[in-house]
Amino acid sequence: RVMLAESGGGSVQAGGSLRLSCAASGYRRYCMGWFRQAPGKEREGVAAINTDGRITYDDSVKGRFTVSRDNDKNILYLQMNSLAPEDAAYYYCAADDAAPALASWSCGLADNDYTYWGQGTQVTVTS
Repeated sequence: RVMLAESGGGSVQAGGSLRLSCAASGYRRYCMGWFRQAPGKEREGVAAINTDGRITYDDSVKGRFTVSRDNDKNILYLQMNSLAPEDAAYYYCAADDAAPALASWSCGLADNDYTYWGQGTQVTVTS
């Protein structure tokens, strides 16, 4: 079983930066990703990365957010720059159920691509 714990959320002014972290326990999973959900909206995929470092971004964050992972420490990161009010949401870390040795695909940004989820961390952006 994989347990995920996010940290690093908080309140920031528009244009500012935050760095989210997600510590994973258990076996390393092939794809890990970040999702977000704003009040009244559906959860959406933001960025994902596989153990080979192949990355997928949603168009809304390209050029502003950077996803990375430390495979040895089993930690996922999301560096968020140039934050805007529309980035405010709960951010969730997710991991799939694929073993890295058996996988070779690019990671998706759909909810059902992922099996394990963290509790979320809130990001507030003030204008």
